[in-house]
Amino acid sequence: MSENAYEGPWLVVGLGNPGEQYARNRHNIGFMVVDLLAQRMGAKFKAHKSRAQVAEGRLSGQRVVLAKPMSFMNLSGGPVTALRDFYKVPASAVVAVHDELDIDYAALRLKLGGGDNGHNGLKSITKSLGPDYHRVRCGIGRPPGRMEVADFVLKDFSGAERKELDWFVDRSADAVEALLSDGLERAQGTYNS
Repeated sequence: MSENAYEGPWLVVGLGNPGEQYARNRHNIGFMVVDLLAQRMGAKFKAHKSRAQVAEGRLSGQRVVLAKPMSFMNLSGGPVTALRDFYKVPASAVVAVHDELDIDYAALRLKLGGGDNGHNGLKSITKSLGPDYHRVRCGIGRPPGRMEVADFVLKDFSGAERKELDWFVDRSADAVEALLSDGLERAQGTYNS
């Protein structure tokens, strides 16, 4: 499938954990990005039978379904597969927006396919869909000192990080839109850092 020949919809999945106690965690940057994209579309999230919150509309001229799985991060594959089947979206038109430990804070990388790099949300999606979906990897950096990874990703962004967080979420949302409208290669040229 050539990237611009696809008629849509695209399925853009923000990864995170449901619940107010997780809302500002590093692990929830995917939710933050799709929340901003929904604002840009003027769409509201609604419960969907797939165990996800869904918002539908258009972004950058493309039909888009935004989704936030409500199953907790480690079980994201179930809702994503149900949405893929419901909307009849090929894996290559699925975009997972997620936190990435191996990229410096506020840096981005876009790619198609690949491994899960120990990320349990990606592991769950890959088990269901296979590896050939797009990823918008939002860098959160490594935990300081001997802090456990699980503790780090489930903590809120630090005060210093919060100063850049709105800019970072905005840039991540721009990268998703560029991927949809311009294709992966051009979006990578602009946003990969």
